[in-house]
Amino acid sequence: MNRPQPNEYPVWAEAYISKVNQDIFEILEEQVSSLPALFERNKDKENYAYAENKWTLKEMLGHIIDCERVFAYRITCFARNEQQHLPGFDENDYVSNARFGERNYEDLIEEFATLRKANLYLYRSLNDDEIHRAGTASGRAINVKSILFVAGGHIIHHVGILKERYHVV
Repeated sequence: MNRPQPNEYPVWAEAYISKVNQDIFEILEEQVSSLPALFERNKDKENYAYAENKWTLKEMLGHIIDCERVFAYRITCFARNEQQHLPGFDENDYVSNARFGERNYEDLIEEFATLRKANLYLYRSLNDDEIHRAGTASGRAINVKSILFVAGGHIIHHVGILKERYHVV
């Protein structure tokens, strides 16, 4: 699948889409195991935040899970030709209201893997027409293909932050 064109997504999405440098389905599939493995290797840091008022590893993983759900919902809606505008979300509000710090770390790791596996059934089922359907989320037009690239690039983005600022291995 070719990279989405800039007229197919809002400006904010470029930060994630630009990180995708191979087949999007290969990336999405690979992340099913690579992201959980990264968090598994860093169990000893589950409550670590690199600075005050920054997310812990648990909260970062929770944020990734929340975004995975939001992206899948948007993909479902737009692929099914939903005409209603979908709301945006404030990632910081979601994390502060989710109580990820109280959750079991291993459960969060498994939740991501299970959620991504389930979403891949939907993503692979989409035909060319559905991939190119678009809708409005957060007040901006975006198509299904672009959201797929955002989903993959979002994780690439956060893995970079985890390695750079959290010093995960």
